[in-house]
Amino acid sequence: MNNQLDEIFAPFTGKSEELIPVLQAVQGEYGYLSDETMGEIARFTGVPGSRVYGVATFYSQFRFTPVGETHICVCRGTACHVRGSGKILENIEGLLGIKNGEVTDDLKYSIDTLACIGACGIAPCVVVNDKVNAKMTPNKVREILNRDKGL
Repeated sequence: MNNQLDEIFAPFTGKSEELIPVLQAVQGEYGYLSDETMGEIARFTGVPGSRVYGVATFYSQFRFTPVGETHICVCRGTACHVRGSGKILENIEGLLGIKNGEVTDDLKYSIDTLACIGACGIAPCVVVNDKVNAKMTPNKVREILNRDKGL
C-alpha cells in the first residue's frame, strides 16, 4: 500500500462496515476509484474485490474514471430539461470534443449530467467545479469555457 492510501485509511479500523466511507474517502482524495485503489480497499477492509466493485457500482456517487481539472455537470432535471439542457449538453460536447461521462485526453475537462440539482427556479443550470451557473444558454456556455479554454 502506498503512503497516500495509508493516510486515507488511518482514521478507519479496516472493518467491512466501513466500506462505503472508505470508498468515499479514497474517491475524495483521488477524484475517482481506480482498479488499483479498489484492490487496496478490498485488502484493507477484508471485503472481496467483487463485493467492493458491486457496492461501488451500485451507488451513482462513485466514479471509475478521473474527472477533468474543469468538471462540468449539466442538470437534466425536469425544469432544466424543458428549458433546453439537452441542447446545452450537446453544445458543451461539441466545444470540448467529448461526450457525457468522458474526460479530455489532457484531463483538463470532463462532462457529466446530474438528475437534478434543486435549482429549478433558475433553470437551466450548469455546474462548473461546484459553482452553479443559472439560466444557461449555448452562448453563456461558450463564454464560461472561453475564459478558460479560449474557444
